[in-house]
Amino acid sequence: MEGAERRANKTSVLVTGVTGYVGGRLVPHLLEQGYRVRVLLRGNATRLNGRSWKEQVEIALGDVLEPSSLTAAMQGINVAYYLIHSMGGHTEFSARDIEAAENFAAAAADAGVENIIYLGGLGDPDSKLSKHLLSRQQTGDALRRFDMPVTEFRAGMVVGSGSLSFEMMRNLTERLPVMIAPRWVYTKMQPIAIRDVLNYLNAALQTPASQGKIIEIGAPDALTYAEMMMTYARIRGLRRLIIRVPVLTPRLSSYWVHWMTPVSASVATPLIEGLRNELLVRDQSARSLFPTIDPLDFETAVRSALEQIEEGDIETLWSDALASSQGDIEPVHLTQEQGMLIERRQRVVNAPPSAVFQAFSGLGGDRGWPPHNWLWQMRGALDRVVGGVGMRRGRRHPDDLRQGEALDFWRVELVQPNHLLRLRAEMKLPGQGWLQFEANKQDDGSTDLVQTSYFASKGLSGMLYWYGLYPFHSLIFSRMIDSIAQRAIEISHTPLPVR
Repeated sequence: MEGAERRANKTSVLVTGVTGYVGGRLVPHLLEQGYRVRVLLRGNATRLNGRSWKEQVEIALGDVLEPSSLTAAMQGINVAYYLIHSMGGHTEFSARDIEAAENFAAAAADAGVENIIYLGGLGDPDSKLSKHLLSRQQTGDALRRFDMPVTEFRAGMVVGSGSLSFEMMRNLTERLPVMIAPRWVYTKMQPIAIRDVLNYLNAALQTPASQGKIIEIGAPDALTYAEMMMTYARIRGLRRLIIRVPVLTPRLSSYWVHWMTPVSASVATPLIEGLRNELLVRDQSARSLFPTIDPLDFETAVRSALEQIEEGDIETLWSDALASSQGDIEPVHLTQEQGMLIERRQRVVNAPPSAVFQAFSGLGGDRGWPPHNWLWQMRGALDRVVGGVGMRRGRRHPDDLRQGEALDFWRVELVQPNHLLRLRAEMKLPGQGWLQFEANKQDDGSTDLVQTSYFASKGLSGMLYWYGLYPFHSLIFSRMIDSIAQRAIEISHTPLPVR
């Protein structure tokens, strides 16, 4: 083991797509194995604020569509992960993906990189693949056009808390007691757990025999989309009926998905078009190349994903890269991610993180929940009427919080001093709720205050509850973050007591 760690510590790895779903989860895995990790980031380093591993990696700024920006990023790198692709099936997306891959591979070859590891998509290349699936495989071909080995993993639907495909399937099943199922719902595929995807990507670094290979990966069971939805429904205790119809084109289906899930029609269309192709593992070489990896079956993968969601273990989201590519985050961001309804607000506060943390960790108890504490008291009273805990529990200490203790009608789920506080709602709800605060230090000495409410809706009643209360949430949470920011400034200007 020690010899393996020493070898790993001499290996420098470049990871792209780190603001995305897979890349953001791969980085901490590589760091745990002792690899020296450099990440390629478009824009500026603030896009990684809040990532627990930000200070443990080297950040190289560059863009795969700008070849000159890749030269420095590749210097001294042994292995490079290519985890970039556009969510679109149009010709312009495919052409851009191919150009980006060629730029990346050319820069890697010039710098003497030993191997590129790429995550592509399943699908029989001899069949009539959808434009999106074809583009994924053409990207792999583009990476191989230069004189260097490429390890290409091909995977289908990735099952994990926060993945795009799982998010779509989960929301359709949660929200539709009766589902109209077009033909694509009955196409067979082999999904794969995110845990197994990460294991394969990680293991390739220590498996020279995988270099230059196309490796298909998937769970042991082949299921239709309808079978996956019914399996999910059974696990969740939901009664669902699927009615098969001969029509409903991918484009019409994408609008249906647009209104019933957090996935927009523009993103859903290439996904659904791809579901018309069977996504099955035809080559079993993954078993011989990686004999220690035993992929989870679909049901186990779903249970694992649901466990993470129920525990509020929010690591990365499919929409992270899409949102961050839009530039600065808006002061209020309402979305649906990881099977949750999310309302996120941000403020830049002219105070250090310690003062901002003190401001939001001091909420509740005798201080109440300013500036509209009476509304919180009313909500607590209503909770008591229906048998909930209400607001009577207060807090143990006016300033100190411990993980696991009660705070009014919240439970302190996570405390990271001077950085993060996560509270889990214990009032009566048609689902599960969390309220999270973050204090992220900025380069200019200010603090990025992030206030996020999460709600994992249970069925239609949860959706009606969330949107019915949204006008009140908008009022309460918009003024709450302003109150916290003002309190933080006051704390930062208060002189320390003389002892």
